[in-house]
Amino acid sequence: MTPPYLTEAALTQFITAALAEDIGDGDHSTLGAFPLDLNRKAKLLVKDDGVLAGVAAAAKIFHQFDSSLKLEYFKKDGDEVKKGDIAFTVEGSARSILSTERLVLNCMQRMSGIATYTHKLCKLIKGTKAQLMDTRKTTPNFRLMEKWAVAIGGGKNHRYALYDMVMLKDNHIDMAGGIRQAIENTKKYLVSKNKKLEIEVETRNLDEVQQVLDVGGVDVIMLDNMNLLDMKNAVALIGGRCKTEASGGITENNLKEVAKCGVDYISVGALTHSVKSLDLSLKNIEQL
Repeated sequence: MTPPYLTEAALTQFITAALAEDIGDGDHSTLGAFPLDLNRKAKLLVKDDGVLAGVAAAAKIFHQFDSSLKLEYFKKDGDEVKKGDIAFTVEGSARSILSTERLVLNCMQRMSGIATYTHKLCKLIKGTKAQLMDTRKTTPNFRLMEKWAVAIGGGKNHRYALYDMVMLKDNHIDMAGGIRQAIENTKKYLVSKNKKLEIEVETRNLDEVQQVLDVGGVDVIMLDNMNLLDMKNAVALIGGRCKTEASGGITENNLKEVAKCGVDYISVGALTHSVKSLDLSLKNIEQL
């Protein structure tokens, strides 16, 4: 299933801006080094073990820049790869290949690192009901690719941005004057704007969980930075009346124990803000 944010318009906009950033008024190294009619074939070489992501993105980049480029695929998004694997080859104008090379690699390396780490954490909670989710802790102007990579790695995308879900966090609650005020104000606002958005509320203790339940009409309750015992008690207190999300201070070391508390979702900001990119390179094969 294609994520709803992954539209042709969004991809085109991202690629256009990224190419403009990198190429500007021209790739003068490439333009100066060889003639326009030189054709080449290059391979995408995998230099790390991991989960591959960004193959479809690479194709979009190549073809938006030069629709005549030809790709042959040996690996697809989501495949587990080993050092030495060839993901695909790209054939055609040498100028087009080199002018798009760095954007393709930047996207694929970052996306593959995210997909690899997401896949690793998903395996840790396999057998529990919990689903691993990302957050909005993404790189500005690169969220599209980072969220896509989480999905490729087997994770679940949380809200894409501020506009597609309501999340009342501690600052919203404190500034509104409390949980009840924040929730009731939000409901009135959504009615006035004729918007049907899910509402999630962050809670920091069992008392706040009860306050949310007393108000009602909430889709998800976030259990933020709670210890395992409080989290289990919160899940029992909620009793399936809405979904639950564990968040805050979650690492590889405690992830499985958190999942065993019975929460529906576990959000981990590190999926997108603290990953190591997968080492990939684009290498010339032969003159055509």
